[in-house]
Amino acid sequence: MYQVKINDGNEYNVGKVGEKITINEKDIEADIRQLSPSTYHVISDLKSYNVEVVNLNAEAKTAEIKINGHTYAVTAKDQYDILLAKLGLSDLNHLKISNIKAPMPGLVLKVFITPGGQVKKGDNLFILEAMKMENIIKSPADAIVKFVKIKPGDKVEKNQVLIEF
Repeated sequence: MYQVKINDGNEYNVGKVGEKITINEKDIEADIRQLSPSTYHVISDLKSYNVEVVNLNAEAKTAEIKINGHTYAVTAKDQYDILLAKLGLSDLNHLKISNIKAPMPGLVLKVFITPGGQVKKGDNLFILEAMKMENIIKSPADAIVKFVKIKPGDKVEKNQVLIEF
């Protein structure tokens, strides 16, 4: 199920199971034929539509679609995007971070970064051993490392600042 917004206006709940398409929980009967990698022909309710995908950003879940000569900006949210929005966590990718704190007390086993280095979201920062388990701490966002306040063998306490960006 997707929440689809067209031109920042109308919103629709769209789903597909097998060949069955639903819009706002209503079954839609449509004959869809792909003519090329970016063009389709659709017949629905005795109407014909020429559809061209002008621009598609799968990562951002946005598209620019031309239907019978009219261009539409389309954004989609999947079930996870909807859940994150309900929890108030939908804009975490855009947050700037200034430091990393220890999520739990433990022992630093390995540090993967150096001051002045760049990290991307998801890059490994360090390994923290806690309760006999090794935890790889990853970067929550793209950043430049300012200070690394830990080294292998250091014992850290919960909420202690370990890295500054």
